[in-house]
Amino acid sequence: MTMKDNWQARLIMRLWQVLSQRTPSTLWRLASRFEPVYSLIGVRERRITRMNLRQAYPDVSEQVRRQQIHDSLRHSIATMMELGFAWQGDPEAVAKSIVEIHGRELLDEAREEGRGVIVLAPHFGNWEILNFWLSSHFPFTAMYEPPKISALDPVIRHGRERMGASLVPTTSRGVAALLKALKRSEAIGILPDQVPDWGSGEFADFFGYPAYTATLLPRLVSRTNARVVTGVARRREDRRGFDIHFLEADERVYAQEDDAVSARGVNASVENAIALDPMQYQWEYKRYRRTPGQRENAPGWREQRFYKQGRGGRKL
Repeated sequence: MTMKDNWQARLIMRLWQVLSQRTPSTLWRLASRFEPVYSLIGVRERRITRMNLRQAYPDVSEQVRRQQIHDSLRHSIATMMELGFAWQGDPEAVAKSIVEIHGRELLDEAREEGRGVIVLAPHFGNWEILNFWLSSHFPFTAMYEPPKISALDPVIRHGRERMGASLVPTTSRGVAALLKALKRSEAIGILPDQVPDWGSGEFADFFGYPAYTATLLPRLVSRTNARVVTGVARRREDRRGFDIHFLEADERVYAQEDDAVSARGVNASVENAIALDPMQYQWEYKRYRRTPGQRENAPGWREQRFYKQGRGGRKL
């Protein structure tokens, strides 16, 4: 680890420690104050957010689009500021910030039937709050990839495991651990909207455009009879806490013989969750960064890149 990484790690850990003592409403106000500055300096994030929102909601006016961008970035900033609260805040305070649980019966019914539960947890609201709640109420296993700044690993790992979650590596050994957990009728978490490595996914429409989508899910379903649900922690309208929502996954996620169909079901499930409050989704993520034909170096694939400069109208 370089001296720069060490300095950054110390600064980030100190910031998390300070923010862990704040309430969600205070963190939201801080995010609102910082957003105008971030919108000015975060040129890349602003551009990607605009392009993704244009694809998902093509029919809104330019005035509405500008407001969408500001709202989306404000929620993303709030998520980052809430990490200290989720990982290091007083457990009783974090638990109290979770006000309502919608759809818990989906998990309880599956466990009563002796089935495991696969929770698709997209980058919506605050997924670390969702992890806190799940690991507080169920035996829960999730994959974990260490951060690029290695000094942050103990803090993040402890934060995610402190309520009982079991973290496993993003390797074949980790997949085996997920299978064992499901066969014990436990819950596991999967990130359904993270771009996988080549060879680990299929292209499937996400808001009408092909997105490379992981195909781990059908492998798990075919071997375990698990129930699949989508789970999110949504900021309440008063911004004083969170509501947890569990939704039935699209039926196509159970298509064990066709990875492309299953991937489309995964993306449809994420779309349904986003509909709860679209601006709470992390739109600045390059969901479409892989392009059909790219791996094969097919003619014309570069021209079809979604994030090539200038796509989607005038620049911000």
